[in-house]
Amino acid sequence: MSDLGWLTRRPIAHRGLHDANAGVIENTQSAVKAAISYGFAIEVDLQISKDGEAMVFHDDTLNRLTTSKGKVIDRTVKQLKRVNFEDTKDKMWRLSDLLQLVRGVVPLVIEIKSPRDNVGPLEKRVAEVLASYTGPACVMSFNPNSVITLKTLAPNLPRGLVAGRFGDIPEWAHLSEKERFNRRHLLYAFEADANFIAYHVKALPAPAPWVAHTLLRKPLLSWTVRSEQDRRTVRRWADQMIFEGFVPDNPALQKI
Repeated sequence: MSDLGWLTRRPIAHRGLHDANAGVIENTQSAVKAAISYGFAIEVDLQISKDGEAMVFHDDTLNRLTTSKGKVIDRTVKQLKRVNFEDTKDKMWRLSDLLQLVRGVVPLVIEIKSPRDNVGPLEKRVAEVLASYTGPACVMSFNPNSVITLKTLAPNLPRGLVAGRFGDIPEWAHLSEKERFNRRHLLYAFEADANFIAYHVKALPAPAPWVAHTLLRKPLLSWTVRSEQDRRTVRRWADQMIFEGFVPDNPALQKI
């Protein structure tokens, strides 16, 4: 695995540098272009289409951000690229389209959002698309099975575990208490051979990311930084922030 200094060198724009009030929607070309213009690294999310393409989109449904309804996985890439976002001319796009735009100018932090009952197809497509990409890029996921799968499919691709407290909220209702414990304490880090950790800023400090960062020397990112208090937390406990809702000063050359 090559040196990962590029991963922590500059702030990471969460889903691109988006601002819905200005018509710049998360994970769109406009948000990515805005982040590039400032020199930020960029975090994006991937969902899988019906025909197995890696699409740059956060939610598993179209309901929140577009004029359409239904699950992303129920539509082909051709159908998804015709979906209209609310209040913008941007269209949904593929991972391959993203890579053609960024071309290694800034680092990419790519979060994999596979259906929890079907890990594998999205990871396979991501590995295929990134195989020929020469710019700085890494993948990460809340789902340890996704990271473990990528370890096999693309062993030289930097990979990370995303974690936090995994509290009692609807998003994590499908996880048992034991599974929440295992993920919270990064117990899958060795099986996944994780190269870095991304931990919820509101959950820092915490024993597991401290051990990974301080003793095992794993780069530690923290999400999602939205306030000066969050930023102080990251300065104290992590290497770099994944941020949204503001524009950090001098991003291209400085850490947080």
